[in-house]
Amino acid sequence: MEKKEILELIEKLNGEIENTDDKLAVLYSRAELYTKLQKHNNAINDYIEILDIDSSYKDVAVKLDMLKTIVKFVNTNIYASTNTNMDPWM
Repeated sequence: MEKKEILELIEKLNGEIENTDDKLAVLYSRAELYTKLQKHNNAINDYIEILDIDSSYKDVAVKLDMLKTIVKFVNTNIYASTNTNMDPWM
């Protein structure tokens, strides 16, 4: 699936969120599409909204933890540390 197609699907889902009875399914689909585009923060927001509505979705909780870990490591600035020798005891 191309980026353009994914963006079109996201736009379609954006319009459906307010007008559907199954908001959880639409949010889940949109979060999956955001993940494919590597827009992890948007996917995290959708997963959090799903869990706010219904916290029984264990699959969503696992994906949320995974994405939070990815974002944490992607946003790590390795040059911000004064530990230039990579000493684990510092």
